[in-house]
Amino acid sequence: MDHRTLRKHWRWMREVRPTLTLAAPVAAGMLSQILLGLADIRMVAPLGVVPLGACAFVNNIILLPLVFSIGLLTSISVLTANAYGAKNEQAVGETYRHGLQLAFLSGLGALGFALAIKSCLFIFGQPKEIIDAAGVYLILFAASFVPGMITHAGKLYGEALNHPWAPNVILLSGVALNIGLNWILIYGNWGAPAMGLEGAGWATLIARSATAITMVVYTTRLPSLRRYQPRRWLAPICRATLGRLWKLGWPSAMQHLVEVGAFVLAGLMMGWIGTQSLAAHQIAIQCAATSFMLTLGLAVAVCVRVGHAVGAGQLRRVRRIGGVGLALAAAFMGVVAALFILFNGNIAGWFVDEPELVALTASLLWIAAFFQIADGIQVVASNALRGMGDVRVPAVIALFCYWGAQIPFAALMGFHFKLGAPGIWWGLVAGLVLSAIWLTARFLRLSRRLEKPPPAPR
Repeated sequence: MDHRTLRKHWRWMREVRPTLTLAAPVAAGMLSQILLGLADIRMVAPLGVVPLGACAFVNNIILLPLVFSIGLLTSISVLTANAYGAKNEQAVGETYRHGLQLAFLSGLGALGFALAIKSCLFIFGQPKEIIDAAGVYLILFAASFVPGMITHAGKLYGEALNHPWAPNVILLSGVALNIGLNWILIYGNWGAPAMGLEGAGWATLIARSATAITMVVYTTRLPSLRRYQPRRWLAPICRATLGRLWKLGWPSAMQHLVEVGAFVLAGLMMGWIGTQSLAAHQIAIQCAATSFMLTLGLAVAVCVRVGHAVGAGQLRRVRRIGGVGLALAAAFMGVVAALFILFNGNIAGWFVDEPELVALTASLLWIAAFFQIADGIQVVASNALRGMGDVRVPAVIALFCYWGAQIPFAALMGFHFKLGAPGIWWGLVAGLVLSAIWLTARFLRLSRRLEKPPPAPR
C-alpha cells in the first residue's frame, strides 16, 4: 500500500471516532423515545389483547402527526449546525428561539388532529372493541406531543452545538419517570385508582411535561451555551428565520410522513386481518423500531457533522463523513439481523405468553431481519443528504418507494396471495431495500460533486 493510499485511508478512519462520539448520546436519546412505547406495550400487555390492540392502534394513528412534526423540526438541527460551523452565534440563538415556537405549534397541531378524528375512528376498519378502548388514551397521548416537541427542539439544539449528553440524559430520565407512573396508574399501586390503558396515557403526558420543563431550563441556563442565547427571547417573530426553518423542514416532514404513513397503513392492514395480527405486528414493529432508533442516532450524528462541514466550507469531508456513517449502520444492523434470526422466539416470549401470538410475532421478527441493513442504510443516507440541504428529491424518492412499491406489494402478498401478516411484512422489505439503494446512490453522486474543485476564474 503506497503513501497516498495510506493517507486517504487515514482520512476516512479519522471520521469514525467523532461520528461515534456524537452518535452515542444521540442514540441513547432516540432509544428513550422508543422505550416509552415499549414500556407502555409491556405494561399494558397483562391487561389483555384488547387493551394491547388499542394501544397499538393509537400508536399507529398518532404516528402521522408525530413524524410530520419531527421531520419539520430537523431544520433546527441543520440550520443550527450550519451557523455553528460558520461561527455565527447570533444565528444560532435566533434559530433556537424560532425553533421552539415551531415546536409548540407542531405539538398543538398533533393534538388538534387527535381531537378531530376521535369521533370517527371507525373509518379505519378496526374491531369495535379496539375503537371503544382507544378514545381517552388517544387524546392523552396526543396531548403529550406539545411538551414532547418542545423537548425534541431542545435536544436537536444541544446536539448541533456538540452538547449531546445532557439533553439525552434528560430524555432517559423521562422514560424512567414514565415507567414509574405506569406502575402506579395502570395497576393502581400506592393507593392510586387502577386506570388501565388510560393510566398509561396520563403517565406519558406527565412524564413528557416534566422532561420539557427540564430541557428548557437546561438549554437556557447552561453557562457554556449562554453566548448562543438570542438577545431578546420575546422579540417579534422574524419571518425570514421562521421561513428558512419551514422551507428546509417541510420536505423532510413530508418524507417522514410518507415513510411512516406506509408503516401506519401496514398496521391498519393488520387490524383488517384480526386483533391478534395487530398485536403481533405492534410487538414486532416496536422491536424493529428499537434497533432503528439506535441507527437513527448515528444518522442524526452524520447529519450534524455534514452540516458542520458544509457551514465551515470543508466540502471534501462530506463524502467521508457520510460514507463512514453508511458503513457503521450496515455493520450494526447486520448484528441486529442475526439476533432476530437466532432469538425471535425468545424476544416474542418476553412480551406475551400466548403460544399462537408468540409464534406469529416470532415469524414477523424473522422477516424483520431481512430489512434491518437496508433500513439502517436508508436512514443514514437520507440524513447525510439533509445535512447537505438536499431535502426535496429524497422526499420524492420516499413517496415512490413506500407508496409506489411497498404498500401495493404488501397488499398483494397479504391479501391476494393470502399470506396474511407475514405477507404484509415482505412488502416492508421491498420498500426499504429500494429506498436504501436509491438514497445511497444520490448521496454518492452529490458528495462526489462537492469534492471537485471549483473552476479556475478566467
